[in-house]
Amino acid sequence: MKMIEFKNVSYVYANTTQKAVENISLTVNAGELKVVTGASGCGKTTLMRLTNGICPQIYGGTVFGTVTVAGLNVSTTPVAELAEVVGTLFQDPEEQFFALAVGDEIAFALRSRGVPPEEIDQRVERAAKKLGIEPLLNQDIHALSEGQKQKVGLASILALGPKVLIFDEPSANLDPEATESLALTMGELKREGAAILVVDHRLYWLKDVADEVIVMSKGRIEERGAWSILEDEGMRERWGLRRADVEDPRETLPSIPVVFGAAPDETDAVFSASHMSFAYTPEKPIFTDVSFPVPAGVTALIGANGTGKTTLARILTGLNKAEGVFAVCGKPVGNGGLMPHSGLVLQNADHQLQMRTVREEIRSAMEAGIAAERAKEGFWAKLRRVKLTDSEAGRCEEIMRRLNLSHLAFRHPQSLSGGEKQRVVIACALVKNPAILILDEPTSGLDGANMACIATLLGEEAARGRAVFLITHDLELLSICDRALVMQRLQPEG
Repeated sequence: MKMIEFKNVSYVYANTTQKAVENISLTVNAGELKVVTGASGCGKTTLMRLTNGICPQIYGGTVFGTVTVAGLNVSTTPVAELAEVVGTLFQDPEEQFFALAVGDEIAFALRSRGVPPEEIDQRVERAAKKLGIEPLLNQDIHALSEGQKQKVGLASILALGPKVLIFDEPSANLDPEATESLALTMGELKREGAAILVVDHRLYWLKDVADEVIVMSKGRIEERGAWSILEDEGMRERWGLRRADVEDPRETLPSIPVVFGAAPDETDAVFSASHMSFAYTPEKPIFTDVSFPVPAGVTALIGANGTGKTTLARILTGLNKAEGVFAVCGKPVGNGGLMPHSGLVLQNADHQLQMRTVREEIRSAMEAGIAAERAKEGFWAKLRRVKLTDSEAGRCEEIMRRLNLSHLAFRHPQSLSGGEKQRVVIACALVKNPAILILDEPTSGLDGANMACIATLLGEEAARGRAVFLITHDLELLSICDRALVMQRLQPEG
């Protein structure tokens, strides 16, 4: 049975004339999973919005052709009615949260639909068990890691039992083990008769569950077929795709030595932490009297969701204050903390975008970096107005060019796609010229071509003597790392 059907569909967003997608025809039957991929801006997200009715009903614009889901025309059927049969997990699950506690969030839509309380409890428990998040049911949803939040978002959808499921970059925030588990869950959902549409850049994890691969570029379907089409390296390079098979490098990466109750060996260390302790609440310490050195190069922070990777990144940038002594290039940091020495790329790029254009965003980041350097010279130096030299402005333009952002220079950052926003905040971190560069899942929304570009840039920064911290579950990106800091080792046994 055809659950999703596009017939010669083109779509133009409101207040534009360019077609976001053009002449799209595809079907997804009950019990099928189809994956849509392609370079950033290729039209994948629009295709997803057309499937759940957000386009044109929320975004406006004009649809040519017809899109039907479970026999319902998405242009004329109210979104609330479509939501009875279509469940969508967005790339940022926080966008669809309503409740404070995990269990309440999973139950929210069921309660709003008038499902009997005893049935709600059963559905919530069943969905949580399917995703292994039963221990989180009573926790504050905003205290979870990004990967845990994604599981909660999926659980809230599965509890509703929709016939059609749409996943927008579902592997972006998950560790490799959770990603493998998600693939198994999708296989189960297929066998239960769900029609599944996955929009993703990462591909390898879908190998055993995808029935068809659809490759888009500039709003059109350019390639489609069985998984085997992704084995063509030339085709992947042509359309900027990720690899179809990925080896796990975590077991072969050298580990940074970690000690407890003693100072680290700071020989050749760009950064070192001594006797570091931190806890959000006294009864649940994250780090306890731990020390480690980090030399120049690319260091991966690896570990399962919830092991403290993002917390450590916040400590390294001074956003969280930890006990202990921290040194940069052998010199203990002063009262200003680590922030003047660090550049940070957050997992959620929206949290770092504040200017009117991409160019302003990147230039203001460089100005902030210069101001931080001046602050070290004293009060009066800090007050001097920062004006970029021609060389500094040229560096901003060069970084934009390297990250394929030049054509977006005068766009508002919040108007960009997720992958484009991510490249902007990476550019902002690079132009600050920090001794410590921390990137939290920097490739979660990036296609193959842009991921390769960022990998090259990070290698260059490491060669300049920087300590680059890479928080990532992306097995493809881990292959460029020099060593690993294993988060489970930052807590003593017992």
